[in-house]
Amino acid sequence: MLPILYSFRRCPYAIRARMAIAYASITLELREVALANKPAAMLAISPKGTVPVLQLSDRVIDESVEVMRWALSQSDPENWLALHSQQEQSTLIDENDNEFKQWLDKYKYWDRYPEQSQQDYRKKAEKFLSNLELRLQHNSYLLGNNICMADIAIFPFIRQFAFVDKPWFDDADYPSVQRWLNQFLQSKLFEQVMVKQALWQKSNDQPK
Repeated sequence: MLPILYSFRRCPYAIRARMAIAYASITLELREVALANKPAAMLAISPKGTVPVLQLSDRVIDESVEVMRWALSQSDPENWLALHSQQEQSTLIDENDNEFKQWLDKYKYWDRYPEQSQQDYRKKAEKFLSNLELRLQHNSYLLGNNICMADIAIFPFIRQFAFVDKPWFDDADYPSVQRWLNQFLQSKLFEQVMVKQALWQKSNDQPK
């Protein structure tokens, strides 16, 4: 049985998982799902109901970073794992996922969080962008002059931030982040994983 990946095209967590899988040239069955109508087959193997969910023959992986690590353990031709920098990569990814993401959500959906203005939330998110800008002023990528897993894990969230107010972002004083982001936006890998898929449907939507 081929591995099965439950995904949602625009979800940043799913994007980074798909990018790692595509980079590793792994063949699998991609199941595009509607988050408002999650299939029973997915919920049966991962009740928390978030994507991505990777179903392997011997286990289920439903954390995007772990999906990435699994994919790179299968094939990593350009050394994205960069084992010498694993701790630094993990720290940076954790900062993205646990701090930046909360401000990104409030910035994007600010009308749901009236406690502060959209600009206030953006300023809080900018702390992370400033960190990335400093890194990218000296290197082509976040941890040096070669792509690593942290670049791919963080890129979809910076993309989401940028497109909340693209004119503002394009004029903001983050030239290195803008260059880095545009490189990934224009990459064949990103183009490959963003091809639109029909929603997966199963007539008798039951877990196997």
